[in-house]
Amino acid sequence: MINSIDNFLNKITMYRLVLYYLIGLIVVAGILGFFGILPYSPVALLFSTFVLILVSWIINSLFAGILKVQTNSESVYITALILVLIITPPQAGAFMAALPFLFWAAVWSQASKYIFNIGNKHLFNPAALAVVITSFAINQSATWWIGTPAMFLFVLVGGLLMIRKVRRFDAVIAFTAAAIAVIFALSASSGNPFATVYKSIIYSPLVFLAAVMLTEPLTMPPTRDGRIAYGILVGWLFAPQTHFGSFYPTPELALIFGNIFTYIISPKGRHVLKLKETIEAGEDIYDFVFESDRKFNFTPGQYMEWTLGHDPADNRGNRRYFTIASSPTEKETILGVKFYDKSSSYKKALMAMKPGDEIVAGQLAGDFTMPKDPKEKLVFIAGGIGVTPFRSMLKYLTDKNEQRSITLMYSNRTAEEIVYQDVLHDAWKKLGLKIICTLTGTPPQGWQGYTGYITPALVAKEVPDYKERTFYISGSHTMVTGFKKTLAQMGVPRTKIKTDFFPGLA
Repeated sequence: MINSIDNFLNKITMYRLVLYYLIGLIVVAGILGFFGILPYSPVALLFSTFVLILVSWIINSLFAGILKVQTNSESVYITALILVLIITPPQAGAFMAALPFLFWAAVWSQASKYIFNIGNKHLFNPAALAVVITSFAINQSATWWIGTPAMFLFVLVGGLLMIRKVRRFDAVIAFTAAAIAVIFALSASSGNPFATVYKSIIYSPLVFLAAVMLTEPLTMPPTRDGRIAYGILVGWLFAPQTHFGSFYPTPELALIFGNIFTYIISPKGRHVLKLKETIEAGEDIYDFVFESDRKFNFTPGQYMEWTLGHDPADNRGNRRYFTIASSPTEKETILGVKFYDKSSSYKKALMAMKPGDEIVAGQLAGDFTMPKDPKEKLVFIAGGIGVTPFRSMLKYLTDKNEQRSITLMYSNRTAEEIVYQDVLHDAWKKLGLKIICTLTGTPPQGWQGYTGYITPALVAKEVPDYKERTFYISGSHTMVTGFKKTLAQMGVPRTKIKTDFFPGLA
């Protein structure tokens, strides 16, 4: 069941999934309104949706045109649809009266991305900031009407898919646990705190905020510890009973304070990189070598979101997550990409890039990094292009002449797909790292490595002390999940298994 869900999710980008989710919620709300289950008519929902999308699109286009930056239509629509779900649709006969609130909420949601922006990165969740500003400026607030029992099941099911897709259960669990703990503790004197907790979940936007807004990549900390702290902070402030004197934070204010926390502890800004050259690294595998507009720091094994404007973009959008293949010790930034027969419009545009063309990289994140203790023994398991984070790590260790006990087990279909052989050779020769290569297809004449998949027998043979080591697995989702099960059956504790972030192949 889980594998089927993951296979479905891996065929769609994160942004397209949240877009479909929001559209689905609005359609469901319209149907429930038609039957009188919700007090909002389909016409009112359609009016809010039309106004918010139209104004958002116009304002975003104006700012993008003036500042000459790439636009992302998905982001515009997502923000507008979130506003649809948290601003009460107008009652019959009050459409014109509702227009100023809708108009200014849409204006500020898009303008904030450019005004409250440092290093090409917006600081606040646009929808949350928009309703905070309108609350103070025109004294009209979001009601978060999506938090109602009639919509709860739909919000929950879709929300779980969202959280599963982005793999951010750590922040969501921390947020939910903190909110429930505070609600329970501060309502204990009421005599029935369990009923209060129940109502605070069913009759509130807790699930919606957690799934859609808390997990927004640009305003979320990049590391696990940071995300947990972020979730706890927002959950504490979200609890309706939380107050500072006579001041009670609203859900949008709770998120804004969390965004400020994220900015304080996270890497700042986005980067505009220019293509220096494209190198064929292996069969259908290419290295894109970029020069950055400014130096940025990262840890080997981390990934970034890469935005490549192109027209027309297919339904998989113009943003992708890729692990950085280069080392912090190298001047250029390298992106290793595998191409397939039916490539997306994004990959076609990437392949068509010429020297001097630009791409935008942001949202540096990831915990798939080497432990701080250099004495900890490691095993790297790489499948195909999943070797990119290990290329970054090994190049870094070689350049720093840092000794570690590491065995790399690298599986490919053909010998032509083995990439970064120069880096692997240097790590073996200069640092004494153990490099094991295996081919699952027909090996070429004279092949001296292994054939077949990486099996428990092969691991036990080449890494006799495997139970003492920490395993890092990077490759396709199927390969990673399968090998996690294999290691568990071999007696490797879950705490000693780390996997690379996998957003899908879309």
